Parts: sequence; structure tokens; C-alpha cells
Amino acid sequence: MKSTRLFAIIGLLVTTFVTAQKKEISLQDIWNGTFRTEGMQALHSMNNGNQYSVLNFDRKERTSSIDIYDYKTSKKVNTFVNSSDLSQIQAFIDYSFSKDESKILLTTQSQPVFRRSRLGEYYIYDTKSKVLTKLSDDLVQEPTFSPDGKKVAFGFQNNLYVKNLETGDTKQFTFDGKKNSIINGITDWVYEEEFSFVRAFDWNANSNKIAFIRFDESEVPEFSMDVFGSDLYQTQQVFKYPKAGEPNSEISLHLYNLESEKLSEIKVDKAYKDFYIPRLKWTNDADVLSVQYLNRHQNELDLWMINTSKRTSNLVLAETDEAYVDVTFNLTFLEDNSFIWTSEKDGYNHIYHYDKNGKLINQVTDGDWEVTNYYGFNDDSNTIFYQSVENGSINRDVYSVKLNGKNKKRLTKRDGTNSASFSADFSYFINTHSSATSPQEYTLNDSKSGTLIKSIKDNDKLAARVEDYKTSKKEFSTILVKGNELNMWMIKPADFDSTKKYPLFMYQYSGPGSQQVENRWNGSNDYWYQHLAQQGYIVACVDGRGTGYKGAAFKKVTQNELGKYEVIDQIEAAKKLGALPYIDESRIGIWGWSYGGFMSSNALFKGNDVFKMAIAVAPVTSWRFYDTVYTERYMTTPQENPSGYDENSPINHVDKLKGDFLLIHGSGDDNVHLQNTMRMVEALVQANKQFDWMIYPDKNHGIYGGNTRLHLYTKMTDFIHKTLGDKREKNEEKKEVKSKIKG
Repeated sequence: MKSTRLFAIIGLLVTTFVTAQKKEISLQDIWNGTFRTEGMQALHSMNNGNQYSVLNFDRKERTSSIDIYDYKTSKKVNTFVNSSDLSQIQAFIDYSFSKDESKILLTTQSQPVFRRSRLGEYYIYDTKSKVLTKLSDDLVQEPTFSPDGKKVAFGFQNNLYVKNLETGDTKQFTFDGKKNSIINGITDWVYEEEFSFVRAFDWNANSNKIAFIRFDESEVPEFSMDVFGSDLYQTQQVFKYPKAGEPNSEISLHLYNLESEKLSEIKVDKAYKDFYIPRLKWTNDADVLSVQYLNRHQNELDLWMINTSKRTSNLVLAETDEAYVDVTFNLTFLEDNSFIWTSEKDGYNHIYHYDKNGKLINQVTDGDWEVTNYYGFNDDSNTIFYQSVENGSINRDVYSVKLNGKNKKRLTKRDGTNSASFSADFSYFINTHSSATSPQEYTLNDSKSGTLIKSIKDNDKLAARVEDYKTSKKEFSTILVKGNELNMWMIKPADFDSTKKYPLFMYQYSGPGSQQVENRWNGSNDYWYQHLAQQGYIVACVDGRGTGYKGAAFKKVTQNELGKYEVIDQIEAAKKLGALPYIDESRIGIWGWSYGGFMSSNALFKGNDVFKMAIAVAPVTSWRFYDTVYTERYMTTPQENPSGYDENSPINHVDKLKGDFLLIHGSGDDNVHLQNTMRMVEALVQANKQFDWMIYPDKNHGIYGGNTRLHLYTKMTDFIHKTLGDKREKNEEKKEVKSKIKG
């Protein structure tokens, strides 16, 4: 089979190559597309359950099409629409169907606002009449079909609108929207970033009501960033950003009735103060809306069922936790309005089934492992489909289980990371598999047993290309630190010699619930680590306490003290690795990005007898500078927990710096503001500490665009060579000789 052949090809990667026979991976190779993987764009399962659609691009003709494929044969059976047949547009870059698939929303232009939010130009294509209609002359946000497919709701300039597709009329139904003041139906910055959604409105089942969240951010402090651009004078981007302990948006829940054209506020039978509404979703009952309310400390989550006709509310579920309650998208309503929910309440994330009034029917999954994704429920077979780490915390597999928790089946067979996209009737699923040694492969599988039907798309060409390069095996293991078996990977030079001593370069992220030691294809960074390995470095990564998928207790041990236990674990792990006979303990470095930059800075300062260098990219240098939702979830407010904020912030430990430090940031970072690095720089200067730093003008938290990534990784690589490489080793030997002569 195709998958067996791919595995055989990729298996060559895990052997040690004769260096003269293989090419070395250059930094240019990493960033010029040499190792780009192929994927399936905008995959959508059709209602008939037998077909799926994908977005295809003809790069030569600069056109795009939505093509329909048969699940069983993987052959194209139809083209829904091709931009070459549409006179108004040249191409589209995304699409979505109405519920009955009679209409398609085509995205032709898209401009980023923040990480997830975008302004776009949209057209509506009628699959029967073949007529293309422009949604709006303006760039709008989050256009969404009504369930009956006759209307589209969208946001524009902080207000909400509905376009009637039968009459062509567009009606505005909120009018108080104002930049940096009032937002209707679209999330503010902190909701978008930390609760991971932008569309804060939802249609009911009958297409006659829209519920939405209104954000009053008038009292939220403003943050401004200079935009240098190419003009003579720079401009400023000014937006509301609530830092830890500062005021959030005041939020309220509202309802628009399309039949009466009335707008009203919805309230529940509980007085909340300083709260969040991180989720709203209509049930199968067109009158009943589910809403989740979360207190500011995020350790109490309430699920309400609100009857919008009777104006009554029922608190059906109240979850509490000593640390925090995770908010997910895993709420699913069954035909009788009973619902499926995931929770960590037994110490691990599992699936639960409740009746419509919140009475527990049963816990569907249980065990000392985590459910990592919930895919859906099949009414016909009474079966739930999910992803979990039952096969080891660094792996992911797809499973099925009956609603009563019985007859559980592992549907994927290959170790690594498996994720599924199910057909509409759950008879098939397209599995995406990758591992540390094999890039993504897309296969069609039967959902009853997981049986492989056929390969749909592979990366054989990439596998063959990688075969030409000198690479090393990524070795997975665990390391005992402070009584905990921590997951670890290590990459050694392909010509590794156990009698030699190598410099060690460590990577980590370490944020709450995160994972970097995982059995999957990691792309660009892994190629960079291979590049460093062929330059004579050992690269390693350790997931310490606070990271995810090993239970709530392991994850939440860092509560109120971010940067304490995580840093201890990195320092102790470095000491243990430094004691290995083939690692030079005098040449150990560490790096990280974002939370990882916070960590690498702390590790260098607090572990100055262990780490000789660190690179911090876009780091948080004090949690006082970061947003309310993320920071207070783990730390409460600075007013309540000042020592937790200050004792583990690297900005307060610059006096301990002994080694080499490279600090990097983008000036257009709306997430972790440049303020973090500027304050760190000033602290280092006042402590009379020498260091290196680099600012990338107008680049955001990802620091990319044009030649930027190549420049960034070249700078980091040069710094590693200068501080950990052979040149440093020779300089240290010279210093030692001079010291002995003087002595």
C-alpha cells in the first residue's frame, strides 16, 4: 500500500548517513520552500456523506475552483464552481457552504486585523442559478449563512447587518458601534486572542433570531504601536488592550428578532460582576440559547439554557476548579437537547453526557489519559468519535465509543499524530497522519473499524527529497527531574561519536497545557535543528511541569507562580544532560519564543552556572505587561498576587546575567508588546550587562514576511556558533592558558 511504501522511504531518515554521500540542509533550503509539505485546502464533507470538496488553485492561470471528490475512489466527480467561469472575479481564496449546499460564500480578498480576525470581500454563488452576487461593497467580517440559506449576517465597523438573499436588501440592526468603544457581535482583542473566536453572534435553528455579545470597551486602556512603513512619517495603531489587573470590556448579551425587528437584552437569573461570556450557541430548540458565563478568576464556569421566548433561564451546569476551568468548543446537543461536554473534573480531560437539565447521564470516557479532540456524534450508530493520548502522551489516535461508554475502538493504527475529518454521515473519515520521521499523509478510512481504504494524498516527493540530505533521528525518551518523568526528544549529529563532547542547545515553550515533545512532523524548526546537528550540536527539548496531556495536576502545578517550576525543570534537565559523557557541560544554551522567550531568559539568569547562552524571541519579560484573560487565568491579578508576578519575571533578575544573551522582537507585535523587550533592555543597561538584540520593524508576533524568517534564523544561527561553537571553545582554551601563565 501507499502508506507502507511511504514509511519505508521515510525510514531511511532514522539511520546514520555517511556525510560525504548526503547534502547538508542550508538555512536557505529551510525557508525557500524546498521542504514544503502538500495538504488538502478547505476540506468540506458534502451532505450526502459520499463526497467531499476541496479548494484547488491553478497557479499558472491564477484561478481557483471548488472540486468534488468521491470518498471511495478519491476521483474528482464534479466542479461546483471555477473562478474562470465567473466574470466578476479572478479567483477566490476560501469558501463555505450554506447548510443545504445551495449557496456558497466565496472569499476573494482578505486583510488581517489581528491573529484570527480578518476583513474580507465576499461573493455569494447560487449553485442552481449559477448567479454570483457581491455580499457588500465594503470589506466586512464573519459573514454567516442562516440555517435556511436565505440570509447572511455579518459585521461591519462594529455593527451587525443582515442581507436578505431573496430580495437583495441589507438591513443594519445595531447602530451604536464605534471604534475603540462599542463592538457588536465581533470579539474584542483579548477575547479573540485568548478565547479563540471572532464571531460573537449565532443564528437560531429557525433563522429568525440572532443572539450576540456586545462589548463596551470604553474603559479599557488603549495601547499604541508605531507603524514605521515606508512613508516620511510613521503612523500609529491604537487599540484597546486590557493588561493584567486592568479593566476588561463590559459585556452584555442581546437578541435580535428578525420577524418583529426588535432588539433586546438577555439576562440570566444570577448577578455577575466582572465576568466573561466565552461561548454562546443555540440548541436544537429554536427558542433555547446556551450561554457560558465565566468569572474573572476563571475558576467557575456556568452553562445556562435561556428560553428567549419565555425569557427564563436555567443554570444546568456549574464547574469549579481550584486553579481554572478550561473553556472548549466541545459542547454538542443531541436531538433531545441532552448534551455532550468535556471536563477535567476527574483529573483528566474526558467526555460526559448530560440531559437537557444538566443531570449527569454518564461519563463516557475515563482513565489516566486525556481526550485531546472531540469530533462529533453519530445519531444512527449512537457513537462518539474523538482523539486522545491513550497510546502515550506524545502520540494522538482516533477512537470511537458508544454513548454509554462501551465498545471503544482505536480507529488509527500507526503511532504518531493522527487527526480525522469525518464525512457528514460519519461513515468515512480522512485521516491525517504524521510522525517525527514521516510527513503528512492523507488516507481514507472506514469509521466502523478504521480500516484503510486508500491513500488520498501523500508527501512521497518530499520524503524522497529529504532522503538526499544528511539527517538524524529524533530520539524520544523521558528524563527524571524532581521526581517527575518528563518527556524529551534529542537530535544528535548524524556522525555522532560517543567519545566526543558536543555543545547542547535546548528548545522549549513550557506554557500551561502546551506540548513540544510530540511524535509529529514539525516542519521548519525541525529542519533548523537538523541543520544545527550537522554543524556539530546536540539539540534537545524537555516538556517540564505545567505542560499538557499528562493530567490536570501536572499541568496546574504552576498556578500563581508562572516561571518557577518550569524554570527549575529546565535547569535541572540541563544539569542532567550536561553530566552525560558526550555533552560539554560548559557549552549549554537554550532558546524559546513568546512564553518560551520568557523561559529562556529566566533560565539564563537563574541558571547562570548551567546555561552559557540564551536566545529569547518576542518574550514576555513581566506578566504585568500581558493581557487579562491569559495571565489572570494562571496568576489571578497583580493586585492579589504581586509576588507571583515579580519573583519569576526575568526583568527582575537581569543582575544575574553572566552568559551571552540575544533578545529579538517585532515592533508591530500586538500580542506580546515590544514594551516587554524595551523594559528588559533598560533593565540590562542599568545593570551594566552586555547583550545582543534585534528589532524587526513592523513585524508581528510571528516575525515573518519577505526575507524576514531567513534573516532571523541566520542571526540566531550565527549567535549560536559564536557562543557555543568551536570558535568559543578555542577562545575559552586560550583564556585558560593565559590564566595558567599568569598564575
